[in-house]
Amino acid sequence: MKALIAAGGRATRLRPITWTRNKHLIPLANKPMLANAIEKLVDAGITDIGININPGDTEIAAVFGDGSVYGAKITYLEQQGGALGIAHVVKNAKEFLGGEPFVFYLGDNIILGSLRRFVDRFERENLDVLLALSRVPDPQRFGVPVIENGRVVKVIEKPTEHISDFAVTGIYLYSSNVFNALVDLQPSPRGEYEISDLHTLMIDRGATVAFEEITGWWKDTGTPKDLLEGNALILNDRKMWQIRNEGTVDVTAVIRGDVSVGKGSVIGKNVIIRGPVAIGENVVLEDCYIGPYCSIGNDAKIHGATIENTIVFSGVTVKDCHIVDSLLGQNAMIIQAASYPPRGHRLVAGDNSYIEL
Repeated sequence: MKALIAAGGRATRLRPITWTRNKHLIPLANKPMLANAIEKLVDAGITDIGININPGDTEIAAVFGDGSVYGAKITYLEQQGGALGIAHVVKNAKEFLGGEPFVFYLGDNIILGSLRRFVDRFERENLDVLLALSRVPDPQRFGVPVIENGRVVKVIEKPTEHISDFAVTGIYLYSSNVFNALVDLQPSPRGEYEISDLHTLMIDRGATVAFEEITGWWKDTGTPKDLLEGNALILNDRKMWQIRNEGTVDVTAVIRGDVSVGKGSVIGKNVIIRGPVAIGENVVLEDCYIGPYCSIGNDAKIHGATIENTIVFSGVTVKDCHIVDSLLGQNAMIIQAASYPPRGHRLVAGDNSYIEL
């Protein structure tokens, strides 16, 4: 079995971060988001992976290379013809997939647990399609399955009325029969080849379509709030061997909970850290409070600040500010303006920003 990961698109809801960075390289718990998808696939025994990228994109290949570090073989597939919908990503990868069954994984999806049981059931029952479903509070944002007598009979994209508490997540398993349906799939009124229409077409043609509920946790990281929740999810899910201190810690510092500290980092005087927190390499913390669910990227410098539930990219400087629920882009500088007292702020700061608060 092969795998196809979708890692294109423009992620307009995450601007200004995504003006200068592919969404799938945004760090969650100090690892690129896309690493989560690759690791899940390799854990399920799938190592031949194609990654769909925007035309001319070299960022992703520069980070992941040939995939050998992850125990995988990665092929990069440029999306041809522009952004024409999720189903078009599959059509674009036909030559790479070569008639084999495959997992199609939207690269901005974060899940807990293993994909192995999905793969095992797909193979055991000789299915054409296996859809991963999750119960969500806002299913109208997603494709929603119509389930009758335990079977999916239709999938409706972003319905205007309540149909089900389930959403179709961005994890699909297909046999090669999917390409027979793709030949006849027509664009939707918005001009895209909808993945929900593809599933409905296959159901109408008698394909064996089943579903499996994600019983752990699933997050589609489409907004800043979603990214922060995904970051928290991964921080909570770390194994003990991933939580280690490779830096130096001052005797006055207080560290509580699950806190990892990278090589060369200095936890200085009067620092309090409450986990779960991930601190990268060569980070300097002085006279500050780092609260739960923070990821601090490499080479960051934080002094006299309070930071909670925030993703701090590499090279960021924060001085004398109270930051909560924020994304601080690479090399951003956040400092206190002299005439304002410290207070909590919500920020989405793009790469190389300079902000006085």
